[in-house]
Amino acid sequence: MADLPDAATCYELLARMALIRRFEEEAGRQYQRARAGGFLHLAIGEEATIVGTTSVMRDEDFLIGTYRTHGHAIARGTEPKRVMAELFGRVDGTSGGRGGSMHIFDAEKRFMGGYGIVGGNLPIAAGLALASQYKGEDAVTVCMFGDGASNTGNFGETMNLAALWKLPILFLVENNLYGMGTSVERHSAQTDLSKKAEGYGISGERIDGMDVAEVREGVAEGIRLAREEQRPTLLEAFTYRYKGHSAADPEVYREREEVEEWQEKDPIESFARRCREADVLGEREVVQAREAAEETVKAAVKFAEESPEPALDTMYENLYAQTEPGGWYAVDERSPEPHRGEDEGHMPEAARELAEAGAAYAGQAEGPRPNPAAQGDVQEGDEEQVEAPDGDVAPGEEDKD
Repeated sequence: MADLPDAATCYELLARMALIRRFEEEAGRQYQRARAGGFLHLAIGEEATIVGTTSVMRDEDFLIGTYRTHGHAIARGTEPKRVMAELFGRVDGTSGGRGGSMHIFDAEKRFMGGYGIVGGNLPIAAGLALASQYKGEDAVTVCMFGDGASNTGNFGETMNLAALWKLPILFLVENNLYGMGTSVERHSAQTDLSKKAEGYGISGERIDGMDVAEVREGVAEGIRLAREEQRPTLLEAFTYRYKGHSAADPEVYREREEVEEWQEKDPIESFARRCREADVLGEREVVQAREAAEETVKAAVKFAEESPEPALDTMYENLYAQTEPGGWYAVDERSPEPHRGEDEGHMPEAARELAEAGAAYAGQAEGPRPNPAAQGDVQEGDEEQVEAPDGDVAPGEEDKD
């Protein structure tokens, strides 16, 4: 068992874990009230892994996660009210209300986002580390991902490049024992996930993800190796989510007794009890940390409720990275003259007229429509000829008889 840090650090660790727990509980409640939209993945039970990791990172280090990352952003220093506003889809959210729960992002805090694609953050993390190395920066990238992501092709490719290029990166598997609803024994041939990168030359270690002090110790060493020796490593943190994979998860894949057993190892209660027993913190400090978390979350909800929704005419903003001289990020061919996809918000008038005509046609009263499989296609001359706007037969539709 890792030693406890000083009293001030212990209080900060406890307060941050309590804040994340209370935030997640309230996020779940707001989701049930339909105030938070989209998908919602809660990290209740995983607070020690999150806080233990971020507590030993420097400001210049990068953190990148998956789609269960409300707590990661908060632990990195993002204001909880901005995270809550993002869940509500409001303009004051971390992504302007455009990303929602699965896409929290705060470049200022070097939290490089949550990603909805399992394993999708792995190659991006390698890119961040490569950029730091290329620019001669003393920054380390910490990449956190779930046990299911260790089975993706991205995992092997990223481990290979990280080892080959000696990137300043630490990989941390948040092993909560289930990839969605599939237990790790059923989705991974190698259940000791700390060994899954050994074949690429990356050593691994298992740590107790429910013990914030042990996580701090393990991550601190991994970051040191990445920063000082340009040596990537892999940590597997055993943790557990007390809620389902998402807010819509019926949780039919695990027994209630299993959840209750892990709840006895609650990372917040265990750490608070240990701090009291060691006379590092008293009951007053523990209560104070919980009360502060409650007030912060209440203020976050109020802030999110009062934040306006994005204006409808901003729908096409921030879809593409605008650079000079700039390239064509996408091509829209709905007009006679194809135009840049990034200009969709100000598309040519011809394209707008065609779109409006299509919308008007779609809004016509419903009636019987020909079935091409049974009646043939209009192009084959089995239906009425298509009339051009001036009443003439459209080109290519002359009577074939």
